[in-house]
Amino acid sequence: MQARELTISGTWEFIPSQFPDRRGTFVAPFQEQVFLEALGHPLRVAQTNHSVSRKGTIRGVHFADVPPSQAKYVYCPRGALLDVIVDIRVGSPTFGHWEAVRLDSTEFRAVYMSEGLGHAFVALEEDTAMTYLCSEGYNPGAEHGISPLDADLNLPWPAELPQIVSDKDLAAPTLKEALAEGLLPNYADCMAYREKLLKR
Repeated sequence: MQARELTISGTWEFIPSQFPDRRGTFVAPFQEQVFLEALGHPLRVAQTNHSVSRKGTIRGVHFADVPPSQAKYVYCPRGALLDVIVDIRVGSPTFGHWEAVRLDSTEFRAVYMSEGLGHAFVALEEDTAMTYLCSEGYNPGAEHGISPLDADLNLPWPAELPQIVSDKDLAAPTLKEALAEGLLPNYADCMAYREKLLKR
């Protein structure tokens, strides 16, 4: 497995090796040793989530209060999706920027996003499955969203696909509105939390 740090601090892409034979193929989308070498701390898994989405379904942009927020390690065991990480950390050098990575069941790439980042994706095929390894369990009182259709963010949703978005995500504030409402995590708080993880 190879690890590649992305342009937004606290994000990585992991590319596993595959072992095909006459029976099919074998792949390990998460490998602790590679993760440790890349990030310097282990992945704590408090909850595993699995979603199945119709083609054109957009989920997100979701994030949680820091601390502890919810770091995510995600991969696509079936179908294909475009995974989008949004830097919503106030004070970050890349605040308002996003990074997009294709995840699918051909290459089985995975993406990790640290605490305090926004996460969204769009399903590129029917019945696309997404698996999330989450550092914290779901906490509805600490969960928030930003509109995936925020024109200022201009997220890379393919124009040729229908857009299937939940009412909750459609009603979420824009990034500017969330900033004005004081909903967004602070970059310094996120970095301080990460330092605690590195000292464990």
